[in-house]
Amino acid sequence: MSAKVAAWLRFAAAVLAGAVAAIGQAPYDIPILLFFGFVGAVQLFRASPRPLQAAAIGWGFAFGYFLHGWLWLLSPFMVDPDRYAWMAPFALIIMCGGLALFWGLGFGMARWMSPRIWPLIFCLPAAEMLRGYLFTGFPWGMLSQGLVDLWPGQGLAFVGPYGMTLVVVAAAAVFMPPTRYLGKIRIGLWAARALILAAFVVPFRAGPSPVTDNTIRLVQPNAAQKDKWDPVKIPEFFDRQLALTSAAPKPGNAAPDLILWAETAIPWPLDLAEGALSQISFAAGDTPVVLGVQRRDMMQFYNSAVLLSPSGTVTQTYDKHHLVPFGEYIPFGDALAKIGISSFASQLGNGYSSGDGAVLMDLGPLGLALPLICYEAVFARDVNAAPQRPAFLMQLTNDAWFGKGQGPLQHLAQARMRAIEQGLPMARVANTGVSAMIDPAGRITNSLALNTAGFLDARLPAARAPTLYSRFGEWPFLMVLLIGLLSALRGRLRKLPFDAQSRQS
Repeated sequence: MSAKVAAWLRFAAAVLAGAVAAIGQAPYDIPILLFFGFVGAVQLFRASPRPLQAAAIGWGFAFGYFLHGWLWLLSPFMVDPDRYAWMAPFALIIMCGGLALFWGLGFGMARWMSPRIWPLIFCLPAAEMLRGYLFTGFPWGMLSQGLVDLWPGQGLAFVGPYGMTLVVVAAAAVFMPPTRYLGKIRIGLWAARALILAAFVVPFRAGPSPVTDNTIRLVQPNAAQKDKWDPVKIPEFFDRQLALTSAAPKPGNAAPDLILWAETAIPWPLDLAEGALSQISFAAGDTPVVLGVQRRDMMQFYNSAVLLSPSGTVTQTYDKHHLVPFGEYIPFGDALAKIGISSFASQLGNGYSSGDGAVLMDLGPLGLALPLICYEAVFARDVNAAPQRPAFLMQLTNDAWFGKGQGPLQHLAQARMRAIEQGLPMARVANTGVSAMIDPAGRITNSLALNTAGFLDARLPAARAPTLYSRFGEWPFLMVLLIGLLSALRGRLRKLPFDAQSRQS
């Protein structure tokens, strides 16, 4: 077999390994396949002696992984299929292929630094951090996302999502057979492998988290995205939310202390919604309501969450600050307006404008809450940006855009990651689901099924003590990363011969 054919076969195998690894994420949730898929990618990396070959393996694995794991990206184009369906496959392929470049970079740099495997332990997490930050970032589908149901997932509280990505890569490297080892080393190696396998199979089990005396009602209207803004159906969805808000608690449940409506729960902008707010307040009785709404200020529009007092007055407002590129705004639109191209400028009403940053809502007896609107729960740094530690996290989202299964369930997994990282409970309300109460260990204590209408009265779990990650953020990970990358770079600068090094790997 020629070297060229062998390289193409390795590339095809990498794409297949990535597709298999995606089965570790929701809706399948089989993390052992996520791990073995990545082990296969590391083995293919090991067999690729040149940086470009290694980069191709990383790109191919990521492309297969993203393509299978992000099929939900087709869903937004199906809301209006007559106009946009033709764009869906191109958008999916371009998105997956473009973001796979980060993994290709990580694999290629690791091989450029050394013929050994271990630099990949640092280069891939570094590439993942670039993917999570560059151009506002898109850290969806991280390897650590597949850990939320497992014991290793609790490591998010200590080192965060990028630190746990490093742990997963290091665990995969343990499964690479060394060229030589002696008896005791062999025993230790197999013992480590057995522990790693158990870690990817045994679910996290612990006693229930303590709960507070506060109850939160989550209102899930289940308005399909294609119908959400239909003038004929708007009254139906609004009345449904009013009915769910005013419904008596189910037997055995306490009356709610707070009611949550989802992102953009009403179709009217805030300045034209006085009548709607009065009806919401009347339905809620003496209970405050937090709801998602569009807000406008002169020519600018904001995706906002507001706190509605029992008197029907808006007492606090939060404007979403981490917006979805091309979905909520066009990047550099305001800059283009300065040279006469104003059709993309958010400051002129073309898309949403960004809020000032993370703020806390004072919810009285429930304490301070950090509101997160939809996409913001994907970013660990947005939660760590809170001006002080809240009592709980509060996500308002409209996952109808994400399809009917894969996308919403993966978004839920990321919400659970944020709860673990902070040691805080999260009250999550979603238009079509999954609305859920999540405890500080990332476990769902109560939930409403996906694609159903209803309400849920759930006790708010108590917060844990501040976690290591909530106090120090990415700094411990960055220190380890810097040490690892400098060590690998030092080896590169020594310019040791490839053949001599490969015999030691």
